Amino acid sequence: MGSRFPSHQLSNGLYVSGRPEQPKERTPTMSSVAMPYTGGDIKKSGELGKMFDIPMDGSKSRKSGPLNNAPSRTGSFAGAASHSGPIMQNAAARSAYVTSGNLSAAGMSTSASMKRTNSGPLNKHGEPVKKSSGPQSGGGTRQNSGPIPPVLPTTGLITSGPLNSSGAPRKVSGPLESLGSMKLNSASVVHNPAVTTLSVDDEYSFRKNFPKPILWSVILIFVMGFIAGGFILGAVHNAILLIVVVILFAAVAALFTWNSCRGRKAIVGFISQYPDAELRTAKNGQFVKVSGVVTCGNVPLESSFQKVPRCVYTSTSLYEYRGWDSKAANSKHRRFTWGLRSTERHVVDFYISDFQSGLRALVKTGFGARVTPYVDDSVVIDVNPENKDMSPDFLRWLGKRNLSSDDRIMQLKEGYIKEGSTVSVMGVVHRNDNVLMIVPPPEPLTTGCQWAKCIFPASLEGIVLRCEDTSKIDVIPV
Repeated sequence: MGSRFPSHQLSNGLYVSGRPEQPKERTPTMSSVAMPYTGGDIKKSGELGKMFDIPMDGSKSRKSGPLNNAPSRTGSFAGAASHSGPIMQNAAARSAYVTSGNLSAAGMSTSASMKRTNSGPLNKHGEPVKKSSGPQSGGGTRQNSGPIPPVLPTTGLITSGPLNSSGAPRKVSGPLESLGSMKLNSASVVHNPAVTTLSVDDEYSFRKNFPKPILWSVILIFVMGFIAGGFILGAVHNAILLIVVVILFAAVAALFTWNSCRGRKAIVGFISQYPDAELRTAKNGQFVKVSGVVTCGNVPLESSFQKVPRCVYTSTSLYEYRGWDSKAANSKHRRFTWGLRSTERHVVDFYISDFQSGLRALVKTGFGARVTPYVDDSVVIDVNPENKDMSPDFLRWLGKRNLSSDDRIMQLKEGYIKEGSTVSVMGVVHRNDNVLMIVPPPEPLTTGCQWAKCIFPASLEGIVLRCEDTSKIDVIPV
């Protein structure tokens, strides 16, 4: 059929005009790299074997999980297999060495010490990044994608907070309450708001408790009495008034001296005789005295010299004896007496278990609360110029506080309330959301006059703590 117009026949036998269209070359969606013919030997597969995690030691099978970018890798494998030999041979090779999914127990012979390497991006050293996903089995070491759980310590204990490279809890900075129970040294105690630092003014002093107006009035009366007695003695030569004034002055001076020496013991007796209250029936705002066993709170203390752990109250005092030509320990130190040179006293919040009701209450003595302690101290060490070098621990303790030890007669006393000790606490009951607490009272407690003992009244401010010398008493384990 001749025509000047070109025509062509379609596959169905129909003739159409025009020239046949030239088949357009499609842009390949996948790129494949020609691989050398392996001949079924896996050792010659090179990167093709690494791509599918095929072991190079000739093991028959290996279990693999889902791989990243599986379709592209499958296409690359198929493209590469078309260059390496007949398709049936490559399919047999793949079925013999690579299996997707779960395998039977008979087909799983995996080396435990074998490392798996997947194709993918390279690191800065040019080595492939070891990365895979999905559940894995076997003993091979590999790195999974996704969040990595923290490595447990070697003890197997699950701990809270971040871990360091060795698996142990990492030390972090922050409030001490978040760190749980811990020991505090002298440096951290000073700057810790949870610790109340007590001063010398918190100790009992008769001159501090006795009202100043009354004291100056008594002094003024005796001065006037001495002046009048002396005038009468000089004018009429009668010494009766002067003798009466001297007797009264001697009696008052003896009474003041008695209270200065026996005042603290009288207050301790008052605390001991004060009746104990039962916390179960105590009302909110009621002043009570509770006796029981001590338990540490969040911040336990440690004694300064003896390093006694888990304490709620610590006291360490250094005294010096001043002779005729000795140095004074402080500005008010008189000759032939013991003077306080250094003191460290701290107290924190703690728990007390009531003996009568068995209830447990939180005693708020920390965070700068007002506390009046009556805790017996025991003499730890006596130092004189002859034996000052016999205690290296004492010299080390002095060195840390920049205290000299030059030819002085010194005495170190230390007292503490450790966990398990029996104490008596006086304060106000406070209930807040089923939390039973003992807080400082708003007004000081007055002991009143003890006429039988010739003791003047004294005032007790804040929470009152009473504990005997714990170094001579066995504590109750808690």
